[in-house]
Amino acid sequence: MAVFLPALKIALPYITQAVAAAIPAFTSRPVNGKADDVVPEQIAELQAAVTQNAETVQGLAVQMKEIIKDADAGMAAMQQQITMLRRLVILCLGAVAVGIVVIIWLLAQ
Repeated sequence: MAVFLPALKIALPYITQAVAAAIPAFTSRPVNGKADDVVPEQIAELQAAVTQNAETVQGLAVQMKEIIKDADAGMAAMQQQITMLRRLVILCLGAVAVGIVVIIWLLAQ
């Protein structure tokens, strides 16, 4: 869960930009004019919004890739620590077993 907090902090500015670009203020149709005059303008606005959204998504993808790479590196380091700790626990259990055997042997004499 903690991995997603930095990702969310990084993504929020881009999300607001994407939302602002996705809801553009289109050129309104004139009351007395023809719709054919406004359509090319609206198409240009849509193309600009799509271009901006594509750039934003590409930036987010690069950042998400870096976050995933860092998370994978962190998981690998934690896996190594867990393996080392398991070995240490096994070593400690062996030392305890040897101690118990020595105590039983001393009590038996």
